Amino acid sequence: MDISVIKIGGNVIDHQENCTAFLKLFAHFPGVKILVHGGGVLASRMGSSLGIKPNMHNGRRITDKETLDVVTMVYAGLINKNLVAELQSYGQNAIGLTGADGNAITSIKRPVKEVDFGFVGDVTKVNTSLVETLLEQNIAPVFSAITHDSKGQLLNTNADTIASELATALAGKHKVGLYFCFDKKGVLMDADKPESLVPLINEDIFKKLLEDKVIHSGMIPKLENAFNALNKGVSNVWMGLPENLLLAAKGEEAGTIIKPL
Repeated sequence: MDISVIKIGGNVIDHQENCTAFLKLFAHFPGVKILVHGGGVLASRMGSSLGIKPNMHNGRRITDKETLDVVTMVYAGLINKNLVAELQSYGQNAIGLTGADGNAITSIKRPVKEVDFGFVGDVTKVNTSLVETLLEQNIAPVFSAITHDSKGQLLNTNADTIASELATALAGKHKVGLYFCFDKKGVLMDADKPESLVPLINEDIFKKLLEDKVIHSGMIPKLENAFNALNKGVSNVWMGLPENLLLAAKGEEAGTIIKPL
């Protein structure tokens, strides 16, 4: 199979008009596909309303027990089920999943090093047979950013990482494209200037952008996951605006293409 793994950012999900436009596009996107979503913007807002302030380190959320409860409710419940319901209205059969459902994605709690990330998971295994079974029936899995440790513990897991791990696990048997859709044209030299798009990034360019502090926060794990996927057999990785997704799938220039050296 040719499989597209498409990750949608929380800033797009948070604006209903943009989210609806993306889901219509996803429903008509050719071939079999997987949707991965986070929802950090809404989770932070919901947590703040409950007196739980977001705590971030290098673009990754530190997750204590209260925060885990919030992100589970928001990601796996509110956002996931609304996305699935809307996809059904556009004729795309879909099923909403966490990593615990069908034992789809197993993680381990991240070991404490310089930072204790709390209840954050690092993916160890993807149940590819389950995912393949759904795709063969033209059912699009919609994964929220929650996994489990096989011992009853849910874990908050970076959505970009989930997308990358799904793509690499499936790349052993299939041709897989990985697409990161968010609210920018792609990777930008200046976040406030769309014309500063970097059309292509390889690992050398990535290191230079890091050194120059051009990229930071959430873009760092996003690019790390992109290179991890390419180094493990994923055919192509792209980043950019949701409305340019079809152009990217056709190989046209729109957004940022990530390539190995």
